[in-house]
Amino acid sequence: MCSQFELNTRPDDLTRCFDLDGVPDRLIQGEIRPTNYTICVGPDGSFMNRWGLKVDWDSKPLINARAETLNKKRTFLPLLNSRCLVPASAYFEWRREGKVRFKNRITIPNLRLFAFAGLTNGENVTLVTCQPVPSIAQIHSRMPVILSSDDQKTWIDAERDYHDVAHLVLPRLDLELTADEEAPSSPRQGDLFD
Repeated sequence: MCSQFELNTRPDDLTRCFDLDGVPDRLIQGEIRPTNYTICVGPDGSFMNRWGLKVDWDSKPLINARAETLNKKRTFLPLLNSRCLVPASAYFEWRREGKVRFKNRITIPNLRLFAFAGLTNGENVTLVTCQPVPSIAQIHSRMPVILSSDDQKTWIDAERDYHDVAHLVLPRLDLELTADEEAPSSPRQGDLFD
């Protein structure tokens, strides 16, 4: 489960990568955590949303949505045709070894900017997660869906029903990720929500 990601890029790189006319003035960069605002890209351009859907059955925001059950959960059914991209330069995952957790910064080699598959309700966004690709499977059993540049426009195409794009949330066998692991600085380190 992804509970922290990073966006470190220049605004002009964002506009070029996602074919935008501009980016919001309050663009937030650095490490992004649940309830932080983050930039999203939809069919009509860029916008800011808080990361995490508010739900009445849990006090914590719903930051991730499992790809395998998206079309079965009442929470996500109304959002399946409100798809967006969430730009990132890295994401973080914690590998457990007994009671110790090791923070991993996960990136795509030679690619400074990529996009997660997201769902939005207009104010909040959640990231779609899937099974991990082999290169990081030893770290965690889930990962955010990272869309190829060819699939990004297809994912946010408002003319396409979710059933036409559902195949995009499967793990990409062509995706190679790299993890840089930090030594733990304290006995307790890890996800924001345990």
